[in-house]
Amino acid sequence: RGHQEHGDCQLSSMSSRYDRAITVFSPDGHLFQVEYAVEAVRKGTTAVAVKGDNVIVMGVEKKSTAKLQEPRTVRKIHVLDDHVCLAFAGLTADARVLVNRTRVECQSFRLTMEDPVSVEYITRYIAGVQQKYTQSGGMRPFGISTLICGYDKHGLRLYQTDPSGTYYAWKANAIGKNSKTVREYLEKNYTDELAADDQECIKLAVKSLLEVVESGGRNIEVATMRAGEPLKIWSDEEVDALVTQLEAEKTEAEAAAGGPAAAAPQSA
Repeated sequence: RGHQEHGDCQLSSMSSRYDRAITVFSPDGHLFQVEYAVEAVRKGTTAVAVKGDNVIVMGVEKKSTAKLQEPRTVRKIHVLDDHVCLAFAGLTADARVLVNRTRVECQSFRLTMEDPVSVEYITRYIAGVQQKYTQSGGMRPFGISTLICGYDKHGLRLYQTDPSGTYYAWKANAIGKNSKTVREYLEKNYTDELAADDQECIKLAVKSLLEVVESGGRNIEVATMRAGEPLKIWSDEEVDALVTQLEAEKTEAEAAAGGPAAAAPQSA
C-alpha cells in the first residue's frame, strides 16, 4: 500500500510539473493547459446550430441578467461580416477579443481582394489564431469553442472550432455545457428530409436546447440566416411563441401516445 501511495504521489507531482507551461508536453502526450481550456468550454452555456438546405439556425442559452443590467450587452451570437456569424461557449472576454480580431480580418480581406471572405477561410483564420495560442510561451489558450455559420458561393456552411485550433464542418452540432446531450438529440432526430424544411430545422434547434435549458424560452436566444440575407435575431416574443407551440405539440404527442396507458391506473 505504501508503494501505491508513493506512486500516486509521483503521478500527481508529474502532472503538476507539466501543466504549468503551455509549450511542454507531458510524457504521455498531453498538453494540460489545452485540456483545461476545453474544460472551461464545458462550463460555458450551451450553443447549438442546425444547417438546413435553405436556412441555418443558431440557438444559445442566455444567462439570466441582473435586474438593472442592459440585456443587449449580453450577447452570445456575434456578426462577423454581412454573411458570417459566430456563436460561442466559454469565456466571454476571450470571445470578445477573438471576434474583434476576426472582424478586422474580414474587412481587411474585403479591402484587399474586393470580395467577401469564404466561410471556410474565416474558420481557418479563427482556428489558426486559437492554435497559435497553444504553441507560444507566455500565452494561454482561448477558453472558447465557436460555431461559425454563413454562406458563400458554395452555399450555407457550418463549422466548429475548439481551443486546440482544430475545425470541422457539420450539419448540426452543439458546444458548451450539456453539449453531449444536445448532440445526441440532434443525431437522433436530424434527417435529410428535415433539412429540406426550414420550419422543422428551426424547431429541431430549439427543441434540442429545451432538452437542457430548464426555464424554457425566457433563457433562449435564436437567430436564423439564409443565403443572400443578413442574420436575423429573433425577438423575445417570437421565441416565446415558438416555445409555447413546441410545448403544446409535445403535450399533445404525449397524450396521444400515453393516453390509454395513463387512464388505466386511474380506473383501477
